[in-house]
Amino acid sequence: MNSTRVLLADDQPDVRSGFRLVLDSQPDITVIGEAADGTAALALANRLRPDVVLTDIRMPGIDGLELTRLLTAAGMRVVVVTTFDLDEYVDAALRNGACGFLLKRSGPTLLVEGVRAAMAGDALISPQVTIRLLRAATKADQPPVPNPLTHREIDIVRLVAQGLTNAQIGAELFISAGTAKTHIANIQAKLGLHNRVGIAAWAWRAGLADPHAG
Repeated sequence: MNSTRVLLADDQPDVRSGFRLVLDSQPDITVIGEAADGTAALALANRLRPDVVLTDIRMPGIDGLELTRLLTAAGMRVVVVTTFDLDEYVDAALRNGACGFLLKRSGPTLLVEGVRAAMAGDALISPQVTIRLLRAATKADQPPVPNPLTHREIDIVRLVAQGLTNAQIGAELFISAGTAKTHIANIQAKLGLHNRVGIAAWAWRAGLADPHAG
């Protein structure tokens, strides 16, 4: 089994050391580089082409949100790992293509799961952040969200918003995991989204995140 190659971008050496210790202890993950600022992280990522980049938000040089935009535009998977769960940071990270948003206080298990989810084409958001997104999405003053999806695609969007993987969606809807993945790719194209996290956020805004809705 090939090891997932991870690059760490964080301006705190103790944070990078802690992440490296956690990730390198996994048989399927290897940390291949570290950067203390966004500019160095961008250069290192372009040179090493890691499978997943873990980036903080507040860093010298290029900040983590701009770094996320640049790296995802170059076809790399980025998971934002930060202390700050501010709504504007979450929204910007998702719009910039992040395939995960984790809080540092969420612990080592979620860190490992976030890397594996990114590699699997899934996404992981810290539970605390999910609650914030749900609360924001249910505000009455939000404008209606256009819905160009088919009934089957809406079914899949609801399951993505619940955090199900492709295999779990397939089992729920009696389709293969590959078919679920194809539907998700079509949904992303229709909605102009980068990944599953964007689909989940769209579902919350559209009022489709409730499994009992509709």
